[in-house]
Amino acid sequence: MRERKSEGHNSKDKVRRDKALNGLSPKGNIPIPSGRELIKLYGSMRSVFGFLNWWPGDTEDEIFIGAILTQQTTWLNVEKAISNLKGSRALSIRALSRMETSDIEKLVRPSGYYRQKAGRLSSLSSKIISDYGSLSGLLGLDTKILRKTLLDMRGIGPETADSIVLYAAGKPTFVIDAYTRRIMHRVFGIPADISYDSLKAVFESALPQKLELYKDFHAQFVELGKRYCKTKPACGECPAAKLCRYANPKFAPARLKA
Repeated sequence: MRERKSEGHNSKDKVRRDKALNGLSPKGNIPIPSGRELIKLYGSMRSVFGFLNWWPGDTEDEIFIGAILTQQTTWLNVEKAISNLKGSRALSIRALSRMETSDIEKLVRPSGYYRQKAGRLSSLSSKIISDYGSLSGLLGLDTKILRKTLLDMRGIGPETADSIVLYAAGKPTFVIDAYTRRIMHRVFGIPADISYDSLKAVFESALPQKLELYKDFHAQFVELGKRYCKTKPACGECPAAKLCRYANPKFAPARLKA
């Protein structure tokens, strides 16, 4: 796959970024970070956390199932449910498609909302086996078609779809989560209520289309959000503090809201 050049060297990138944020500011003064600025932010995090090798999972089935289970819960709870599934030899789409929903409920209970998640896993696995023969058959679709197909499935939203495309299918698409929103708002002043697709476009238009970069950038955001850029931030210890408008009010006319 051909890699995109970093932002700042291609006028088409600027057009895409402007289009992504069109309508969010009548004055057109939404701060849009350049590729260099994004890479600088990434470097500040990686210099502290190192390469994070996220997403944890030995198979594409485990990653797909984990992406469903992690909705509205912590990864610690997901690990407990994954362990239950693995111990019952049910950590695959094919195995789940053959199980009763009530049996899946017992195994995924630690993940919270277990009835809802068990129902989703049951219906999704049955559909995947019926329509594509296997999870690999689904994940082998073209990136854009795969993402659209996932979004058309009940129980899969943009963040879950992108997580599956990026980590299970191994295809570059940038994942936006709550940590990403919070950090981008504080560091660059991007509106906290920016749409998912608009914030996604900011990254994809400015960064090289490299799979490992997308994976690790998202992982770095998660780590920064958990350790430092919390609801109540620890700015004094944060590795991104020198780049951050929230931590350095001199970067902006007024201190941004948390």
